[in-house]
Amino acid sequence: MKVKLFSTILLVASLALSGCKNEVKTTIETASENSESKKPNIVYILTDQWRGSALGYAGNPDVKTPNLDAFAKESVNFKNAVSVTPVCTPHRAALLTGRFPTTTGMFLNDLYMPAEELTMAEIYKEAGYNTAYWGKWHLDGHGRSTFIPKERRQGFEFWRALECSHNYTKMPYYDNDDSELKYWEEYSPFAIAKDANKYLEIHAKDKTPFLAFISIATPHYPHNSAPKKYKDMYPPEELILNPNVTKDQEERSRKELQGYYAHITATDEAIGRILNKIKELELTKNTIIVFSSDHGEMMGAHGVKAFTKQLAWDESIRVPFLISYPSIGEHKGKTVNAPLTTPDILPSLLSLSNIEIPETIEGENLAKLIKNPNSEADRAALVMNVAPFGANYNDPPYRGIRTKQYTYAITPDGPCMLYDNVKDPYQQNNLLGKPEYAKLQQDLDTKLHAKLKIIGDQIRPRDYYLKKWNYKLSMDRKAIDWWSFNKGKGVVQSPKPIIN
Repeated sequence: MKVKLFSTILLVASLALSGCKNEVKTTIETASENSESKKPNIVYILTDQWRGSALGYAGNPDVKTPNLDAFAKESVNFKNAVSVTPVCTPHRAALLTGRFPTTTGMFLNDLYMPAEELTMAEIYKEAGYNTAYWGKWHLDGHGRSTFIPKERRQGFEFWRALECSHNYTKMPYYDNDDSELKYWEEYSPFAIAKDANKYLEIHAKDKTPFLAFISIATPHYPHNSAPKKYKDMYPPEELILNPNVTKDQEERSRKELQGYYAHITATDEAIGRILNKIKELELTKNTIIVFSSDHGEMMGAHGVKAFTKQLAWDESIRVPFLISYPSIGEHKGKTVNAPLTTPDILPSLLSLSNIEIPETIEGENLAKLIKNPNSEADRAALVMNVAPFGANYNDPPYRGIRTKQYTYAITPDGPCMLYDNVKDPYQQNNLLGKPEYAKLQQDLDTKLHAKLKIIGDQIRPRDYYLKKWNYKLSMDRKAIDWWSFNKGKGVVQSPKPIIN
């Protein structure tokens, strides 16, 4: 009897233990599945006015960018990435919405992007992400130093940012919901990188993924504020100028390049600290990392003075774009020659994150090309300047396309440029009107107009678009009047009426 009872007890205990083991096994498997199915974190590093050629990995013989050179070996390099409109606000609006400037009306600096626009942070937040933003914003249109309340942050929750400042040695910012202006305590790229790293440390083990958008305002001018240590690396007389820099621009270009490259090397160091922190926290295996810029810088090319952008030459439109993603594997260090334009970025990131792409997005999903980089692939990427403003006010509006080999652009008066960027990398030989290129020109023109048709656009004079969106430029500076906000007299201009 006792033997039978003992046997029964043993059987029950055995079954209980077996069930316990199965439960533990199931829990472990579920945890593993959750870990694998957790959507990837996003770290997007956006710089300002960093042209695509100003990096060591891009072949620049002068500039020192050791951290980004190393990152290029771990990521996919879109060699011909372009800014859809090479100036701050239009690029940032297109990046966050995946829509073209002619659709959103965000084609001038210092406009307010309306809350009705569906943005990157809102989409990721809806998908369960924590969202965070540092640095330059330039999408609020309420003046450049005005406090931006949470409802105007387009879905970003954590917030250490300012509308716009290029005072790198005393950079102001607002800390989340505190309306008192604060200042970073050191050179702003270093300070922002340090603060972003603290955020990464806090959220590294979260079950919830994060979107961390790190907007660093360098190497945008002023260039003389770069730390001396880095300026000393670049004696102006030793710098190599591109052959398309005209004689009258050489002296100014050398002077500005010294500070420009100094900002670049210092910013490379700051970015290196972020990349190293990501590795240290073992986030690489489940994080998409992007390094890019909002536009380039002419720096004396084609006789155009330093600081100028907005134009359709490569110095202005071509930007760096490196992307690393989980399980990149054998594709590390691969180069894609097919161009990418700004509205393509958001849908591509969403696809890589396994998030449904909203129908409102106009950019093309390039996730397949990112996952299977093919240097032979080609496509036409759309660029434009709807209404040149400020220093570019006298330049004509344009629409253009960049393929892996050619740049073609038109103004309201007709075609204005056709370059073979492979044979003529400094774009010194305009092929327009040459009989042997007539068919090529016609093919590119057809592709350009097909792109414009998709987004319901056709090139018209500046005044048409200013009237359509009810914008008024201040003729003092031929731009949206942001400076009057400092006197309490600013008027918000936005693609849709807003109530202040």
